[in-house]
Amino acid sequence: MFRRKNDEIEVLLAHPGGPFFARKDDGVWTIPKGEAVSGEDLLTRAQIEFEEEIGFRPDNVQRWIELGWIQQKGGKIVHAWAFEGDLPEPFECKSNLFELEWPPRSGKYQSFPEVDRACFFSNKTARRKLKSRQVPFLDRLLVALAERTVEPSSRPAIS
Repeated sequence: MFRRKNDEIEVLLAHPGGPFFARKDDGVWTIPKGEAVSGEDLLTRAQIEFEEEIGFRPDNVQRWIELGWIQQKGGKIVHAWAFEGDLPEPFECKSNLFELEWPPRSGKYQSFPEVDRACFFSNKTARRKLKSRQVPFLDRLLVALAERTVEPSSRPAIS
């Protein structure tokens, strides 16, 4: 999700929940994402994951912008789409929960949210907050938005 504020683009990022990320900030935020099963429509899965991780279902999305895919350090392939929108006021992030043995080797399990915060960031700040392998999604979004503002007749001819 992105929005326009004061003539600038801001992007919504999600901070992973759980004790491993509680004190981490720069370089750990992510786009809302999840895993698709074989044969599943990737855009549909992205829409489901957005709602499950953020706790908000966007209505009346005018256009989904395909941003392609990246491979994360661990090998996971992430496909991304963007859409223009905003969160309702007031907003409280409500994510799915996961269970984790915590503290480690204690035999005790606790539930933690997959995402504990979701915030809009400027392009500059988002580049610092986002996992490094996901930064190309920001570049692709800016290119796609720039191409939308150029009139078809004024685009340079390709020969």
